[in-house]
Amino acid sequence: MFDPNVKLYDSVTASRSGKDEEEPKYKVGQKVKLLSDVVNDGTYPHAKIGTLMMPKGSIGYIKHMGEFLQVIRVYEVHFFGTDMDVEIIGCREHELESMEDNFVDEDELEREAMRLHREKMSKMDKQQSKHKEK
Repeated sequence: MFDPNVKLYDSVTASRSGKDEEEPKYKVGQKVKLLSDVVNDGTYPHAKIGTLMMPKGSIGYIKHMGEFLQVIRVYEVHFFGTDMDVEIIGCREHELESMEDNFVDEDELEREAMRLHREKMSKMDKQQSKHKEK
């Protein structure tokens, strides 16, 4: 049954969580360190609530980025070589610290190179079209 008094939130009307930057702070592939212990808050079904999922100081890499309830940014971080039962957990921005000062987003570099190449090819096509018209 639908309750007309319930306010629904979406990416247009909802404001970002106060703990997150407006733009993502980290990129996929970036090396990060965990600033505090992460315990199961109930979102991982195979462990009791309160179980330590990953200890403070663990080093991992951003695998994916998503949103919870469209306003809370969650990074899927892969922590390699830990003694924990789970290597991949969801982390919030304020729980992470970058381990790379000059991180280079290779996907962004590739997109920029492709954009420049397309511009160049488009100019060449226009020049060839002008020569054919003459």
